[in-house]
Amino acid sequence: MNIEQHIVTKTVEAVKSLYSQDLPEAQVNLQDTRSEFEGQITLVVFPVVRFSKKSPEVTATELGEYLQANVDEITGFNVVKGFLNLSVANAHWVDLFNTTILRPDFGTIPANGKKVMVEYSSPNTNKPLHLGHVRNNLLGYSVSELLKASGSEVYKVNLVNDRGIHICKSMLAWQKWGNGETPESAGIKGDHLVGKYYVIFDKEYKKEIEALKQEGQTEEEAKKNAPLIKAAQAMLLAWEAGDDEVISLWKTMNTWVYNGFEVTYKNLGVDFDKFYYESNTYLLGKDTVEEGLASGVFYKKEDGSVWIDLTADGLDQKLVLRADGTSVYITQDLGTAQMKQDDFELDESIYVVGNEQDYHFKVLFLILEKLGKSWAKGLYHLSYGMVDLPSGKMKSREGTVVDADDLIAEMVATAKEKTEALGKVDRFSEEEKEQLYFNIGMGALKYFLLKVEPKKRLLFDPAESIDFQGNTGPFIQYTHARIKSLLLKADFREDQRVDNQIPLSATELEMIILLAKYPAEIASAAKSFSPASLANYIYEVAKMFNKFYHEVPPIVKEEDQQLKQLRLNLSWVTANILKSGTRILGIEVPERM
Repeated sequence: MNIEQHIVTKTVEAVKSLYSQDLPEAQVNLQDTRSEFEGQITLVVFPVVRFSKKSPEVTATELGEYLQANVDEITGFNVVKGFLNLSVANAHWVDLFNTTILRPDFGTIPANGKKVMVEYSSPNTNKPLHLGHVRNNLLGYSVSELLKASGSEVYKVNLVNDRGIHICKSMLAWQKWGNGETPESAGIKGDHLVGKYYVIFDKEYKKEIEALKQEGQTEEEAKKNAPLIKAAQAMLLAWEAGDDEVISLWKTMNTWVYNGFEVTYKNLGVDFDKFYYESNTYLLGKDTVEEGLASGVFYKKEDGSVWIDLTADGLDQKLVLRADGTSVYITQDLGTAQMKQDDFELDESIYVVGNEQDYHFKVLFLILEKLGKSWAKGLYHLSYGMVDLPSGKMKSREGTVVDADDLIAEMVATAKEKTEALGKVDRFSEEEKEQLYFNIGMGALKYFLLKVEPKKRLLFDPAESIDFQGNTGPFIQYTHARIKSLLLKADFREDQRVDNQIPLSATELEMIILLAKYPAEIASAAKSFSPASLANYIYEVAKMFNKFYHEVPPIVKEEDQQLKQLRLNLSWVTANILKSGTRILGIEVPERM
């Protein structure tokens, strides 16, 4: 039994003994003692006052006296208003460190038997990935790794939007103005080449709209009547009819895009277990609509369109099938959700999608619940805010959005510049330098985007993110490299335990308590689908190590072998937590910097 559970049990026993009352364990509230007070564990006394019929201070004192007399590990207590601060013997913390924290598998959580899907990335195949996609991919990947680390079996999937009018726009523009250009002939990454033709379509379409307006048409009329948009619509119909020429071009251009995406995904360090394609799923959902009509969940209007009325749930009336029998997005999503469930028999399914789709997912999940899908309770929309850049910080290829590849290149270049300015890579080979700059640049980008709660909109400043001090990825990476250097110099052996009577400094005790929280931090971050809480915990660990490192005399020169071993053990565990914690976030920590 750990000390917290022991205190909970003894508190229940104390209330029974002192006040002849039964206090439910769930009402025993323990917290970390605030740094300005003595002690490590704080018992919140207010829930007990109704049983004691005494003031919070008197109640706390009586409980403190009982716990000190009946819990061997408690060496003292102090009372601050309704809070009982308990001091736990150093020997307990050293024992915990020796028996649990020093184990090689510390931080590993046993399998829980849950199957969870995380759907993320979900790009369109008409343009390259941009800064918004970067946040999506990093969030999706790190949440997947968090859930894995907390014991779930996780499937990472990517639902690719590979059909529709936007795809046809790129295809049509390439047909008209491409002159047979390919990624190879142009020396351009495939997704950028296709994106180039999407931009060309847009420019030429706008010209046609202006020309029609000059002839007297309204803006709306011109948008509908422009020859280019009509041709794109005709191409979409030809695609849906299976036209060989259109399908062939579609496959060719999508292949270019996928090859381009693969490079970006590799640089971002993300991966997928399965790809779903909208071209295979866009007809799904019609069976679900029939099912809903038969059960009375949906109703049909006079024109033949099918709807659901969600006004009683505070939402609106929602179209689920057009009058001509064609699908809308929600139809397709209903079908895809069922297909994913059939494929994997999931306990939970998480959709990583921007907050502009909040309403859509409320409707989708509610419809599935009304259709009696028991698994709908396990659906969750991981909604995230937009990413902004300080104006003028980066040029974007199209003048509107920041391209992911450009961002990655800029991050690596900035990491190179800042690292070389510090002059610490003289002994690195060119290959080692390139890998280091890449790891620092990507570590800075990932940490900056992941340390902020997903729901918050954030301002990303590339220069601010690559700083070797403060709450940044490079600070954590540098701390890890510093520890690895120390352990190497000290010829560290990891199988040495220390005597539990060894004296601890306040910082060493604080370190042990902080390191002990690692498994609970993983579990908590996984439960809330928030890499931010784990990221900030890792930063606290790095910050604590730096405080410890500067407070103690040089560890390698320490003559007391027990003390030296304790400090090396603390350093070794810190490095392990920094490495495994950042790996969950998709960040590599170098062995040397």
